[in-house]
Amino acid sequence: MSAGADDRRRQNLLKIASAAVFLAVIAVAVLIVVSASENDGGDAESIEGAGEVNRRLGGIPQDGMVLGDPSARVKLVEFGDLKCPVCASYAEEVIPAVIDSQVRTGRARIEFRNYTIIDEQSGPAGAAAIAAGEQGRGWNFVEIFYRNQGNEAAAYVTDEFLTAVADAAGVKDIARWQRDRQSPKATDAVASSTAAAEELGFTGTPSFAVEGPATDGLEPFEAYESPVEQLEEAIAGAK
Repeated sequence: MSAGADDRRRQNLLKIASAAVFLAVIAVAVLIVVSASENDGGDAESIEGAGEVNRRLGGIPQDGMVLGDPSARVKLVEFGDLKCPVCASYAEEVIPAVIDSQVRTGRARIEFRNYTIIDEQSGPAGAAAIAAGEQGRGWNFVEIFYRNQGNEAAAYVTDEFLTAVADAAGVKDIARWQRDRQSPKATDAVASSTAAAEELGFTGTPSFAVEGPATDGLEPFEAYESPVEQLEEAIAGAK
């Protein structure tokens, strides 16, 4: 084989190799895009964690968005946005420990209040939680929503997703819930609690406040460095 033929063969092999690398890069890019799109939002067809949440909250009284014994001397208030990923982390890693140590034992009750700061879907999500609270399943809704939360920037809070969460949370009268979540009562409550959070000086979620015999009304505090311990200390200090 001549030198010229060898050169042409090498050039052809290089072209084939380059094309193969290019196609591989394209394939990886497509996989990344597909994966991102699959993880963009909550999946109404595959709600996870409902059994665990419903078992954990079982037997604890609920009144609206308040979880715990209504006669508990201290009330812990969480201001959260259902689309907030940090709130979701707290819902899985922090709040359950506080519920077990403080709420189930009757030391405190905990209330969830909407502080909508993410986007225009935060309001409808919050109103849906309030409507679930009208049937004694508000905290179940909140905790299950967080465990199925989608990408923060994605528009996953659809009617189908909210209904799937409500059903998983044990809301018995879904038709009533559908009406309640779109009522002025629910939407006004979301706006009111958001305004209250801003008046307290909060700028992010989740934010916390505590109220008890030893406090001057609702007192905000920080719970970011060691959140379980800080929440428990705030409750103890409010008695």
